[in-house]
Amino acid sequence: MTRRTLTIAICTSAVWLPLLVVAARGQQPQGDPKATEVWEPVPKIVTPGKTASDAPSDAIVLFDGKNLDQWVSVKDGSSPAQWTVDSKDGFFTVKKGTGNIQTKRSFTDYQLHIEWRIPTDITGKDQARGNSGVFLASVGTGDAGYELQVLDCYDNKTYVNGQTASIYKQSIPLANACRKPGEWQTYDVIWTAPRFNDDGSLKSPARVTVFHNGVLVQNNYELKGVTQYIGQPTYKKHGPAPIKLQDHGDPSPAISFRNIWVREL
Repeated sequence: MTRRTLTIAICTSAVWLPLLVVAARGQQPQGDPKATEVWEPVPKIVTPGKTASDAPSDAIVLFDGKNLDQWVSVKDGSSPAQWTVDSKDGFFTVKKGTGNIQTKRSFTDYQLHIEWRIPTDITGKDQARGNSGVFLASVGTGDAGYELQVLDCYDNKTYVNGQTASIYKQSIPLANACRKPGEWQTYDVIWTAPRFNDDGSLKSPARVTVFHNGVLVQNNYELKGVTQYIGQPTYKKHGPAPIKLQDHGDPSPAISFRNIWVREL
């Protein structure tokens, strides 16, 4: 070993040896830990539900199993919405031909929990098999808005950007997590609404994260605009908006919903 190499080795040892001794003795590094402690603002206390599906203490319950008082008809604004409620078993079913329904309240950013069920006797194929949708923001009559697709894709082939848990015709789900017809399914959604400049131009796009039956299927996806059956998605300035459920109109037996709640973020 040359004198230069020996000098470097000794200097290196001189630097690292004390640190190794400190680590070996379990000693903390020098400095004031309070310099990096944050004490405010204190997060609010939220009492969780007994299960992950139960509404926490700060949730707005949109369907409690008894009535549709929190919902109106999109066609004429009548309340309560006229879909069929089974208050004994705590769910409601699309009433074919009555049209879409939406919440009385409008929302911006939120966490949504909703459960839905394809009937056991489902018929049809492709898009005509238990078709409905959860519009995460309704921005007009009919199907105007941002749709999270509801469909029976347990054993049903369709275009992948229109299958269950797709952001309709925009984002293919990361997985097919469908349960069999007759079994209840869940969507847990984190929705960040789009923001607009004063002149109506887009400031920031909408984003969505979705879990289907506990499986991540949309991972902070940035929407390209409202979902369209025909044509390309576009944005048009809007503010807080209702959540809408779709009466699709296909001839298959109607689907059901239950246990719907939302937390404003």
